[in-house]
Amino acid sequence: MKQLFKLFFLRPGDIFLVLRTSILLGLVRLGLWLLPFANLQKFLATLSQLLSPSKRSGDSENKTINFKVKKIIWAVNVSSKYMPGKVKCLARALTTELLMNLRGYEPELRIGVAKGETGKLQAHAWVESQGKVLIGQLEDLARFQVLPLPTIEVKQS
Repeated sequence: MKQLFKLFFLRPGDIFLVLRTSILLGLVRLGLWLLPFANLQKFLATLSQLLSPSKRSGDSENKTINFKVKKIIWAVNVSSKYMPGKVKCLARALTTELLMNLRGYEPELRIGVAKGETGKLQAHAWVESQGKVLIGQLEDLARFQVLPLPTIEVKQS
């Protein structure tokens, strides 16, 4: 309850960002449950293109991880805390990727697999930009073998 109370003291713009992120995160989680991954990826790419048909100048040109990207990551982390159930890394990564695409950035979704200590297959998803992990950082991230992801082509109407 104490954490929920903290939300009321955020700036209106931050509250809107957290609400928007929470809705998108919920939809991504639902999509992961209902759709094949390739279909969800195509849907998110189409949604990104429809909501942001042209790249915003200046955002993607900045070579450092700037304030807007940090806000997106913050909003995904906050939304994940308040979401019912455990929010998995794939939902967090896809939501981060979508929000960054909407801002004109070109994030790189990574999905990797590794063998655990017991021999069980483990998977992890994260987002990188300009060689830096933005969300999904693990101490042993290097042990994950990155899987190739298909390139999604969205038809323009």
